[in-house]
Amino acid sequence: MRSDSLATPGVLRQRFRPLLWFGVLFVGVAFLVRLILLIKTGHDVPREPGQWLYLFAVGLGYDLITFLYFAWPMLLVLWLLPRRAYLSVWGHRIFVGFCFVLAFAVLYLGAAELVFWGEFSARFNFIAVDYLVYTHEVVGNIQESYPIVTWSLLLLLATVLVIFFSRRTLKARDEGSRFVGRSAVVAVWLVLTVVVSFAVDGSMKDRSANNYVNELAGNGIYQFFAAFRNNELDYAKYYPTIPDDQAFSNLRELVKTPNATFTSNDPKDITRTIAADGPEKKLNVVLISVESLSGDYVEGLNVSKHMGLTPNLDALAAKSLFFTQLYANGTRTVRGLEALSLSVPPTPGESIVKRPGNENLNSLADVFNAKGYTSEFVYGGYGYFDNMNHFFASNGYTAVDRNVIDNKDIHAENVWGVADEDLFTLVMKRMDESYAKGKPYFGHVMTTSNHRPYTFPEGRVDAKQGARNSAVRYTDWALADFLKRASTKPWFDDTVFVITADHCAASAGKTSLPVDKYHIPLFIYSPKHVAPGRVDRLMSQIDIPPTVLGLLNFSYTSHFYGYDLFKLEPGRERTFLSTYQELGYMRGDRLTSLIPREPVKEMTPDLVSGDATVAKADPVDAKDAITYYQTAAYLFTNGLMRKKGSAATAAPTPPAAP
Repeated sequence: MRSDSLATPGVLRQRFRPLLWFGVLFVGVAFLVRLILLIKTGHDVPREPGQWLYLFAVGLGYDLITFLYFAWPMLLVLWLLPRRAYLSVWGHRIFVGFCFVLAFAVLYLGAAELVFWGEFSARFNFIAVDYLVYTHEVVGNIQESYPIVTWSLLLLLATVLVIFFSRRTLKARDEGSRFVGRSAVVAVWLVLTVVVSFAVDGSMKDRSANNYVNELAGNGIYQFFAAFRNNELDYAKYYPTIPDDQAFSNLRELVKTPNATFTSNDPKDITRTIAADGPEKKLNVVLISVESLSGDYVEGLNVSKHMGLTPNLDALAAKSLFFTQLYANGTRTVRGLEALSLSVPPTPGESIVKRPGNENLNSLADVFNAKGYTSEFVYGGYGYFDNMNHFFASNGYTAVDRNVIDNKDIHAENVWGVADEDLFTLVMKRMDESYAKGKPYFGHVMTTSNHRPYTFPEGRVDAKQGARNSAVRYTDWALADFLKRASTKPWFDDTVFVITADHCAASAGKTSLPVDKYHIPLFIYSPKHVAPGRVDRLMSQIDIPPTVLGLLNFSYTSHFYGYDLFKLEPGRERTFLSTYQELGYMRGDRLTSLIPREPVKEMTPDLVSGDATVAKADPVDAKDAITYYQTAAYLFTNGLMRKKGSAATAAPTPPAAP
């Protein structure tokens, strides 16, 4: 017969001993992952004892906090499992099997963090959350890129060894714990969990000037759920603000140009009439956003980092209007698509491309459609990914994707889509059809070959499969091949080819917004209509649409935030850089940064290395940065980016392809 005296702290420690085992395993694996990542990061983390102490001490804190959450399944089992079942032979075997699953999960997540860091130089973040939605593409990408079966078997073997050497620790012991006593332990754990959930957030670790140190100080599992929770951020709630009336008054000053006239006196309406100063040119426009085409790859953008991988693009620069100081809006494809279709600064959290209520917005396609063009978004993969088909089909484009490509016309494909050359073949077919109808053509083309797993048709370039540099070489070859084939078409002479990137190949650096990781090229090529030249003025990705429209001498109604660079007075150039939380605004040699719940930060960035030094805050830059981001968030959230008269509710999802 049990007595109350047996329900002592010692008995409870006995019952919950496996929880201690799990904690040691969890924290040990987290420490090992942090150590490996520190070694992999190398010289990017300063060899200073203070920095190392910071990242390991703060990291231990985040590991313990994460364990508070992660341990709940085991805690519940140890709490609710009756003593008799817990001590039985089969009960113990089932419990050990449960421990095996938990141990495998810890090891698997640790290995996944190592892989994720190798790709993004960051802990699990918003990208990991985003990709979780698209399991087909992500799982396929992993299977095509890594020896996943071998790695899984090794992880299983490691888990077997962990359980084998832990068998004495996991032996069932319970000399008389009572449910009430076990409940007290769970109650204390619950209180700690609730307190920590309110007292700690993922940004509290970001106290070092070195972004790698901040990343290493975090815990990937914790960062994943923090990103999931913050996938849509209310600008007014989290960021510095100024009164809305003041913000919109300032915005109207910021977006005005000599060729623009506001259409109303409504302070929250930036609609302008753009007046051209020459005859209109109804030329075809092919806007190609190349996957991950970093400025480092292209000669003339960053001499110290030029890798010699793009000889065709390097040669094209001399034949094109070549822009050397262009910066991408963000680090994801959807950010580039947002900038090139809507010409708006990035809003915090998720891209507009993927947010609800993104239908009937004022887009670049609307301008071309009003001129009688065929407007299409052409993608080599399946456009349900990242909500691309729905977004473009709901905003003036016809969405054309992998579904319309016959298998016999495909030289190679992977989980992301067909080879770039096959995508360009599809583009030429679409242009042929539009030409036959006597209609000018506007096509926004999104490539995929320069994306892991980096596979492409054999025999195109002398480079091995599966390597990023090889994929860059192939992308360069495919673009040159496209222009060569297009030059035989009757519509070639009346076509403007606009070649840029969606974002850079890498986004991590020593600072949270490393400007060199946003630097991308822009070529505008049309031998009969655009004189070659080099433009060294600062430019944002959102300036590409109005600049192209300006080269066509279009008069149109604009709702864009972007400038026609050639109509902009010198000295007013600026650009936008963002992560899903941090919002950057660069003008001249200063970078202003808006971070949730923090004061405005100003830095002087090094455009080559991406490093930055803290600078004294400039109130004008701070006000302008807040103005751009606050008003963009306000307009979208309140449905004011929509075309006037459009429904405030979401439009039905259109077909994936015509």
